Amino acid sequence: MKAIKIGNKLIGNDNPVFIIAEVSANHGHDIEIVKKMVRAAKEAGADAIKLQTYTADTLTIDCNNDYFKIKQGTLWDGRYLYDLYKEAYMPWEWHKEIFDYANSLDIICFSTPFDFSAVDYLEKLNVPAYKIASFEITDIPLIEYAASKAKPMILSTGIATIQEIQEAVEACKRMGNNNIILLKCTSAYPAPLEEMNLKTIPNLSETFNVVAGLSDHSMGTTVPVASVAIGAKVIEKHFILDKKIGGPDAAFSLDLDELKEMIKSVREVEVALGSINYTLSNKTLKNREFSRSLFIVEDVKAGEEIKRENLRSIRPGYGLAPKYYYDVIGKRFKEDYKKGTPLKWEYIK
Repeated sequence: MKAIKIGNKLIGNDNPVFIIAEVSANHGHDIEIVKKMVRAAKEAGADAIKLQTYTADTLTIDCNNDYFKIKQGTLWDGRYLYDLYKEAYMPWEWHKEIFDYANSLDIICFSTPFDFSAVDYLEKLNVPAYKIASFEITDIPLIEYAASKAKPMILSTGIATIQEIQEAVEACKRMGNNNIILLKCTSAYPAPLEEMNLKTIPNLSETFNVVAGLSDHSMGTTVPVASVAIGAKVIEKHFILDKKIGGPDAAFSLDLDELKEMIKSVREVEVALGSINYTLSNKTLKNREFSRSLFIVEDVKAGEEIKRENLRSIRPGYGLAPKYYYDVIGKRFKEDYKKGTPLKWEYIK
């Protein structure tokens, strides 16, 4: 599987995990807050900051009948879709200033389009990639349109069946776009641990021959850090500068300290994963001195029989390896030896 390039970052294979800080609705209706988030994400070590490009009218219609009322056991139950999206959306006129600011700090900035007009708008800003949200993964025309722009495609799989994931992948490929990243996502807000099913991540990669990762809505940092150990190459996590800002996504977003801790832990896990390696480091070889070996545990005389009473397998490791214990039992000592002497072959007749 080839690595995928977004901006100046290679994603997949043995490259570092690509960490996306998701602004979402955590902007507090203030562009200066978003710019502070961009700088904070950069300083925390994130690779990218991601926006969402929609309006209430591009996502739904202003209608208050029961079809449009949220009642799926979310944080937003009881609200109407139009009202929620009107509160959450980020003004499109902010995008260029935010993109320019991110570029000046050398952090990748891209967005999630929710309709054709959003793709057209983002194309004018020369975005380096497109992210398709979980609830849009079944919108094949939107996926085809975004994929036709020849930018890497990141798709969250939250509400999709395996057949629908296949259809989304094929939609990209029909447009000649094979730069596809699939993110395991649990579309619950917040997402419970028992529904994360991180083992799906390597299966996504194997099944669809793509780079795979995690779009996470769980509380805290346990899940994204664990996902690295199982093969996630991308992590997307909602980020908020300060939870006091509030907003529709604040409850399951990481604050700055949590984001820093997650990124630090992810990088430590990457180092710890290393590679398949059975050789022993110099430090480990030195520490073998604390392993067990065969020691003479009583004063013995020349010609005396080697037996259980005067020979034991104990720490440290300066004598013969314990595997020779039964080979030497019954043989005789060549000379007199003191208690605490490590047994050597040359000490045996």
